[in-house]
Amino acid sequence: MNTVPYPPDRPLSVGEVLDLAFRIYRVTLLKCLLFATCGVIAGQLPGIYALVKGRGQAPGGGGLAGMMTLAQDPTWLALYFVGALLTLIFYGALLLREQAMLTAAPGGELQAALRRAPALVGLLILMGLGFAVCFVPSAITSGAARVLCLILAVLVLSYAFVAISCALTVVFVEGTGPAASVVRSWRLTSGSFWRLSVIYTVAVIILIALELIIAAVGGFIAAVLARGDLASVSAFVQVIGIILSAVVTPFYGALALAVLADLKVRKEGADLAQRISATA
Repeated sequence: MNTVPYPPDRPLSVGEVLDLAFRIYRVTLLKCLLFATCGVIAGQLPGIYALVKGRGQAPGGGGLAGMMTLAQDPTWLALYFVGALLTLIFYGALLLREQAMLTAAPGGELQAALRRAPALVGLLILMGLGFAVCFVPSAITSGAARVLCLILAVLVLSYAFVAISCALTVVFVEGTGPAASVVRSWRLTSGSFWRLSVIYTVAVIILIALELIIAAVGGFIAAVLARGDLASVSAFVQVIGIILSAVVTPFYGALALAVLADLKVRKEGADLAQRISATA
């Protein structure tokens, strides 16, 4: 039985939003691990291809030169974009499963996420175009004007990131189109820039600390089990990285659902209260 109060019946403080996110994470983690793991593995497709092709160390080294060499391979590029899309689709399925567990909704999360793929692609294109437009002035100017344009672009993108931070969640949860999702996210987050900035910053700090601790413990275990064999240590570290990402990914969905629910209460409180009382 679900014991998490979702959606909340009143606006939440910053601490309460984070607490709700952790409560959602705890009750949904195990049943979301499959989607999370599939998403992480999908994101590794270009790396797996590089290893199979013997390009773990690409010509020119494993740094920027190696990446530039891989970027010229059309198969690697195709796998990169396909992997990124699959990662987001599995994330959407995870998000829908978390919501289903909280609201006792029917299943079919993966199928629903796949149906939203066209809207997802449209949203990514809109975001990419918006990102590019912000840097057009700096590309056509020089000197001090270029520096000023770059600073303005960063400021605009910082605000826009928070303003449309719910767009991806809206695409999956409400099934709206890309433009409608951006507009809805902008309206819901209006007036909450600093509050959301604090929520996201605290969440990132907590996740970084958690990942560092788990990575340190995992690295120590890998070194002990591999007994100094660098190749084995590297393999263990990669496996631990996949496991770590799979365990952490459901928290992103939990935080997204907690933030969206809180914003809906703040902006649409009366309607939401009526829906809650009607289903009580």
